[in-house]
Amino acid sequence: MVDIARPSQAKKKRVRRIIYGALAVIVVGGISLGVSKLKPAAPTVDRAVVWIDSVKRGPMLRQVRGSGTLVPEDIRWITQQTQGRVERIVLRPGAQVTPDSVILELSNPDLENSVRDAELAYKSSQAAFTNRKAQLDSDLLQQEANVANIETQYTQAKLDLEANEELLKSGLVSELQVKQKRGLSADLKNRLDVENRRLKITREGIMSQLAPQEADVNSKRATWELRRRQLEDLKVKAGMSGTLTAVPVERGQQVGPGVNLARVANPTNLKAELRIAETQTKDIRIGQYAEVDTRNGIVKGHVSRMDPSSTGGTVGVDVIMDGPLPPGSRPDLSVDGTIQLEKLDNIVFVGRPAFGQENSTVTIFKVQPSGEALATKVKLGRASVNTIEIIEGLNPGDQVILSDMSQYDAFDRVQIKG
Repeated sequence: MVDIARPSQAKKKRVRRIIYGALAVIVVGGISLGVSKLKPAAPTVDRAVVWIDSVKRGPMLRQVRGSGTLVPEDIRWITQQTQGRVERIVLRPGAQVTPDSVILELSNPDLENSVRDAELAYKSSQAAFTNRKAQLDSDLLQQEANVANIETQYTQAKLDLEANEELLKSGLVSELQVKQKRGLSADLKNRLDVENRRLKITREGIMSQLAPQEADVNSKRATWELRRRQLEDLKVKAGMSGTLTAVPVERGQQVGPGVNLARVANPTNLKAELRIAETQTKDIRIGQYAEVDTRNGIVKGHVSRMDPSSTGGTVGVDVIMDGPLPPGSRPDLSVDGTIQLEKLDNIVFVGRPAFGQENSTVTIFKVQPSGEALATKVKLGRASVNTIEIIEGLNPGDQVILSDMSQYDAFDRVQIKG
């Protein structure tokens, strides 16, 4: 029996293994590539935990909102004029006061002494003035008497001259005697003129001589009255009708000039001081309509003032009430205020998203009829308290999720459940 040699199969097996290995690599790579291109499964969101709103077209009222407090328009801080010590607190905050109501009583022994000294100085100056005036009046009377005496002598001399001139015509007296009478009359006339001028000077000099002393009297009196008023001010009075809202001092405390002792307010005339975010105040104007929620009723009003600068990211805005406040309204009561900026007609708008700012572009999940919500780029416009204008990306009737969906930023869609 002859053995027949078989051809070797090793080479064929090796080629087959290489082909099979290459096919396996290709299949695995294809599968991996396909799997890598698959989108991740959409996460599920419970409809009950998200806020879904519909896009609308129509009028939108632009408003801004802020919180604040009610403050009186008529407020008076009572300050101390001089140094003093608080001896007694007569009234406490909450008391109703009138202009003459005494709130505090203070003491100042030095001031009491200065009042007495000022009074004595004034009375002494007044006495000196009275004495000087009496002396000048006496001098004036003396001068008036001198004038009257000379005038009498001159009158008699003139009559005597007239009689002697008549006698001279009859030759009963000599020419020399008449000349002597004429000289005497002329001399008395000159003396009378001099004394009259002296009387005039005396009268006019009284005012000028009394003026310095009168000024000293007035100065001493003003000083005394000032000290007396300062002493009276140690009984601190309200100065106006209203409610005592603060007494920031204690019994026994030393207070100096300019220290606030009490605050009185008129509780019937209150305004709202609101704090508005500085980013929302660019369109606020004086006179705009506003509403103030006192939590016991809403009161209409208007913007009356706005701070020129911001503090802590907010701007102060004052709202004057146009109607009566509800019962229970009092100073420092917390309130919320809404200011109406403008009314926009025929625009597309939606509820304001939790993360959307006006004039910005954001991603919002738009709900599809299938129940999925697709991430959509939306351009926002002007904003209000609860709504915001849609410029691009959404149409009236679209439903969108307004809740904070930042945890799903990595997904382009979510599945709505429920």
